[in-house]
Formats: sequence, C-alpha cells, structure tokens
Amino acid sequence: MGTVRRMVKKGSLIGEMGFIQGGGNINWFPGHMAAATRAIRDRLKVSDLVIEVRDARIPLSSANAELQPMVAGKRRVIALNKKDLANPNIMHKWIRYFESFKQDCLPINAHSKSSVKKLLDLVEYKLKEVISREPTLLVMVVGVPNVGKSALINSIHQIASARFPVQEKKKRATVGPLPGVTQDIAGFKIAHQPSIYVLDTPGVLVPSIPDIETGLKLAAAGSVKDSVVGEERIAQYLLAVLNTRGTPLHWRHLTDRETEGRHLDFVDKPDYNIKDLLPNRKRPPTNKSDVHYIEDIVTNVKGALYGTMAEFNGILEDEGDLGNLIEQQFEALQKALKIPHKASEARTIISKKFITLFRTGKLGPFILDDVPVAN
Repeated sequence: MGTVRRMVKKGSLIGEMGFIQGGGNINWFPGHMAAATRAIRDRLKVSDLVIEVRDARIPLSSANAELQPMVAGKRRVIALNKKDLANPNIMHKWIRYFESFKQDCLPINAHSKSSVKKLLDLVEYKLKEVISREPTLLVMVVGVPNVGKSALINSIHQIASARFPVQEKKKRATVGPLPGVTQDIAGFKIAHQPSIYVLDTPGVLVPSIPDIETGLKLAAAGSVKDSVVGEERIAQYLLAVLNTRGTPLHWRHLTDRETEGRHLDFVDKPDYNIKDLLPNRKRPPTNKSDVHYIEDIVTNVKGALYGTMAEFNGILEDEGDLGNLIEQQFEALQKALKIPHKASEARTIISKKFITLFRTGKLGPFILDDVPVAN
C-alpha cells in the first residue's frame, strides 16, 4: 500500500481534491450535521452505554475523533458492521487490535437478527455492573454516515418487539442527566429488571478526515458522497489498491468463465444498489435473467482486470507504471462493461459500475485500513 499512499499524497493518482489536509474535519458536510453533533453530546450525557457502529472495511477510517473524548469513561462497544463485505482472514487481527487496549469490539451484520442478538447480549453483559444501581438504562447508537446505524436499529426494534410483544412498539423512558431535570427519550426496550432501552434515533457523526487517503476510503465505502470526491477518483483509488495487493491475479480461473455455483446475494441495502449494473430500461424486479446478467458482468470485469495485470511488464511500486496500468484497465473495463459512450462519459459510467461492484462485495471481501503496528 506504500505506492498508493505516496501517489495519493502527491496527487498523482487522484489530482486536486476538495479535502482540507491536516485540519481535522472537512468543510463540505451539511451544516445540520454540526448541530446534530451537539444534540448527540446532550444525549450521550444520559446514556449508560454507547454502540459505535463502524464499517468493517474501514475500522479506523470510519471512526470519529471528536466522539472519543465524549465517551471517555463511558461503556462502549464498537460494532464493525458489514462484516460479510470485510476480509475474514484479517478481521481477527482487528479484533485483537481493539482488545489490546481493552476495547470491546464485535463484527456484525446489521441485517442478521442472530448477529444483532449477539451484540445485544454483549451490551447486557457490559451493563450488568450497573444493574443494581439504576432502574432504567439507556443505550445509544452512533456512527458516521452509511455504516448501517438505521439497519441496526431496525433489527433491534424487531428483536425488542418479539421480546416484549405486550408493550407498545415504542416505549418511552423518562430520564434526566441531572436530578430534577427530566426529558422524554423514545427507545426500544430490550431487557427487563432493570429496563434497558436502545434509543430509537441514531447519532450521525461527521467523519474525521485528517488526510486524503482516509477521505478516499470513506468515499469508497459510501460514507462520503461520490459527487464530492468524484466517481473516477474513487475507482482509480480502488484499482490502485487491488493492483498493489495483486488481487486480479487470483482471478485467473475466470478467463475460462465461471459457470457453476452462481448466486446473487444482497449483502446490504445502502443508497447504491446492485441493480445499478443492469441496463437502463424498464423491467420487472430482479429475475433470473438479471441474476445471470450481473454474474456475467462480474466475470467479465474480473477477467479484464486479470488480463491487464497478467500482461503488465512494469513495476507496481513505480507510480508511473501503476498509473499506466490503471489507464489500461479503464479501457479494458469499458469493453467488459460494454459501454459504447464517448470517452468523457464512459469513464464516469465505468467508475460508477465498478464502485457498485466493490460496495456490494462482488469483487470479494476487503479491508482497506491497515492494522496499526504496535510501537
């Protein structure tokens, strides 16, 4: 990843971008998010435990630096969501990393009830030590955009409704940060004696972006709007990561095309959708022909990237050579994706489709962040 980092810093890979370097948050997030951060601070005061949702593909880049002092001394569980999109061979290293400074961390899939139940079991266990002192305990879910906070809360709501079907779907807990000061906060009851509620509104945090590469990772995962960074830059970054890791070379078998074991798995429900890969024509909901169409696209794309890398005679550590390879791959992807448009339009369309393949796990599971090395 050293070559990618150098190219990003120099701007030779992605050109000028709208990031403010070395200055914490960036200036292109909506104003209401700053106000939301203040509201989060108020709700954190009355919360007994915080579930911080992060994207399992970027366990550090999807953190919020401002949150850390706010939760100092407070019970916290880091939920690494979208674990099915993250490389399982590396995930255990991340769990060990967080455990090394006594931070509870659990990889989850927010759309899986069994996965969310494991998270709630950990939450209840963490709150056991205060159960004897407090009749009502509050849990708050926070995280940067598009890490799966709402999906997690929806799953918690379903589990809570099943556990306490007699009660109202939304139970209100009256709590106060100071004696004599109370406020109504809506939440879902997940446990009784004492009552444990998960607040029904997640806290949306502004991503912390200290450098351009962190911004690119957040954009690749969908936590920053594509239009802010530019789809082509995101695609170039992802291609650079794939190439420097040698991933396309693992797709050699696809030159003979896969024909067995095909299936389509919807791993998440973000703003982008696997249907974005389908031709722009009116059609019924995804059917078998669509499934095979998408599988053919995936096979063609992987085969194209393998072909360009297999013929590559340069040095991946050389920034110029890597840049030339990425240009060749854009040309190969245009053919693989059957995009007949003019060059200027084609690059954007290629980029959008390629990003969708990455985000929906069709190119395989990845973790973009490197596990920090202990000093």
